[in-house]
Amino acid sequence: SLINTPDLQQFFSGQSVSLSCVEDGQTADGCTVKRTKGGTTEDCGASGSDFGVFKGSVCVLDLLSSYTGVYWCETSAGQRSDLINITVIHKEDRAFILEIPALPVMKGSDITLHCRHKDGSTHAAYFYRNSHIIGDKSKSQNIVIHNVQQSDEGSYWCSTDISGASPQSYLRVRDPPLPPTSSYLITASTSSGSGANDTAGYRPPTPSSPVSVLHLLCHLLVISPYCVCSILLVLICCSRNLGNQRVVFMDTTQPAELNDVAVDVTTEHDFC
Repeated sequence: SLINTPDLQQFFSGQSVSLSCVEDGQTADGCTVKRTKGGTTEDCGASGSDFGVFKGSVCVLDLLSSYTGVYWCETSAGQRSDLINITVIHKEDRAFILEIPALPVMKGSDITLHCRHKDGSTHAAYFYRNSHIIGDKSKSQNIVIHNVQQSDEGSYWCSTDISGASPQSYLRVRDPPLPPTSSYLITASTSSGSGANDTAGYRPPTPSSPVSVLHLLCHLLVISPYCVCSILLVLICCSRNLGNQRVVFMDTTQPAELNDVAVDVTTEHDFC
């Protein structure tokens, strides 16, 4: 990201602004502050250029009207940051500038706009967005935009009844950054004797949906009567078997004669 301090788009000549390249809140090494001027790209602090002076890792601009332009950070690999528009005004040309953020504003935040005079004071003024007066349509020292949304994007400027209007600058609105997602890993030890570990991506199981639970309950309600009937039938059959069971008698008669053997066997069977 390109960070400018102060975070404004409009300045009077003679003011100073600092530009720095940052990554994750830290100074980004290998980045250069660049700008376009008349179709030509220039590097801050480059030899033979009047575009800024490097102080440590910060590009410092003592603003002249020629510093009006588009600025950004660029890595050695050609990656670019967001572009920032800076407008520098001669005090002889205009009496007012609009203090409006140069960096994109996050949705849901609050911002305050001022109409600043060339003597450094703020004046009551009308504030406009896309040619329409905003606020209560009366002069005010500043205007606060609460809970900024995408619909608040547009061209803004301020105007007084006495000294004319400020230049126009565009307010950009961005979605807040998404929170980092957590990843889950499971390391499973194989039992094949190789001793290797398999690492597989894992995500927590999602809870069962109400529809699936409802289906399960319906199935249980349908199956339960059949299960109850089956159990009852088995119990009834078993109770009858136990109640009707009779003892089996066997009567064997053997005559006394040794030469003739006769065996009479009477067997009574009862079946359930």
